[in-house]
Amino acid sequence: MSGNLQVLRKQALASLGPVAGLLQRIGERFDSAGYQISLVGGPVRDALVGRLTAETDLDFTTDAHPEQVLALLEGFAETTWDVGIRFGTVGARIDGREVEITTYRTEAYDPGSRKPEVAFGTELSEDLIRRDFTINAMALTLPSMEFVDLFEGIEDLAERRIRTPGTAQQSFDDDPLRMMRAARFAAQLNFTVDDDVITAMQQQAERIEIVSAERVREELTKIVMSDHPRIGLTLMVDTGLADYVLPELPLLRLEEDEHHHHKDVYEHTLTVLEQAMTLEKMHEPTCGPDLTLRLAALLHDIGKPKTRRFEAGGKVSFHHHEVVGARMTKKRMQALRYPNDLTDDVATLVELHLRFHGYGTGEWTDSAVRRYVRDSGDQLVRLHKLTRADSTTRNRKRAMALQRAYDDLEMRIAKLSEEEELASIRPDLDGKQIMDILEIPPGPAVGEAYNFLLGLRLDRGPMDEASAVEALKAWWAARPSA
Repeated sequence: MSGNLQVLRKQALASLGPVAGLLQRIGERFDSAGYQISLVGGPVRDALVGRLTAETDLDFTTDAHPEQVLALLEGFAETTWDVGIRFGTVGARIDGREVEITTYRTEAYDPGSRKPEVAFGTELSEDLIRRDFTINAMALTLPSMEFVDLFEGIEDLAERRIRTPGTAQQSFDDDPLRMMRAARFAAQLNFTVDDDVITAMQQQAERIEIVSAERVREELTKIVMSDHPRIGLTLMVDTGLADYVLPELPLLRLEEDEHHHHKDVYEHTLTVLEQAMTLEKMHEPTCGPDLTLRLAALLHDIGKPKTRRFEAGGKVSFHHHEVVGARMTKKRMQALRYPNDLTDDVATLVELHLRFHGYGTGEWTDSAVRRYVRDSGDQLVRLHKLTRADSTTRNRKRAMALQRAYDDLEMRIAKLSEEEELASIRPDLDGKQIMDILEIPPGPAVGEAYNFLLGLRLDRGPMDEASAVEALKAWWAARPSA
């Protein structure tokens, strides 16, 4: 390992080149005042594997207490903030770069507490042993630029392994969120997880409930947005962690027997997620990692367990699972404190993901195409990708037929959009015109008339004003209340 160690160290120093001057200046500032300071955690890990970027946060640890850190940064940093000061963390912007400097500390959760108890330490070793995993428990002392690796973190990096500095049991006792972080790092780095870590996750999965929904959500988001989300999600399901974080996912592992054959919905879901990720990069318009699309792919079938019915002849049905799934999606995302607009967008995609099926029979009119565009609104591009990703059939002939059908639908949408500006469809008369023509004041009746004209617009396409006025008056005269 010594040869690999030297290679990794050289790679790390090369990666740190762009910030070497900043590190040196910070190190000299603290050293001249009699304090220790080290670059620690993620930046050291990322430097060792060549993943350090301009966006990587720089985290430091020191024996200086927060008030002493603030004094040292006065006149040195462009600005400072103390939002995390009660936990020993001072934030600052130095040379235009945001950094966090945290006093050596130990922290632990009481069995029923959501917040850790923090105690400051005096030694770097005390701080490193309390960190989550060995690959995050390495430091670079400043200004000497010497590596400190007390728990063979570099070896674990080389072996692509997630392991804890002390016992995994104690690590997760200290902070249950570390179970989610194990799944996150496995997904981000494509690493394997040590057996002791997996065992401790299985034994302590329930303790994730003491962690705030916001912190759990952030880790889940990072898993979903990683390069290998299947790895992290599978670990969560296999250890029982998902039972408390995203219980709808393990419930997709519907049992199969010799009489009721149907797709493995859980495996199908993970495949749809991966296919959606491919379409982010391959299907126009391309995009980077898309949280809305990925969450929709992950949640699109969660209504199936509640709607499963065994039919005659051994068939299985999931009628209206998309409607049930949309409601369940909203409930779960709200519980995880996702923003309302993101929640609404994902739920819309879940509810509409089956709308396309049946198009291939050639029965869709221009009216149906207009309604498809209207209902999907600003989620149309994502709906295209989700619907394509949802095809996991192994029947090549059927797969090609679905692809041709969706190609045709997209072309029809493009043609109609060019002719009619589908994305901004409005009735042929506005609210003021409706009130003037019908001689009515503002109120619910205006909304009813507006919706009637909108439906007419979707069914027939654009009308001239005279035809729209005639249709409106006929509808008004035929209303039961007329």
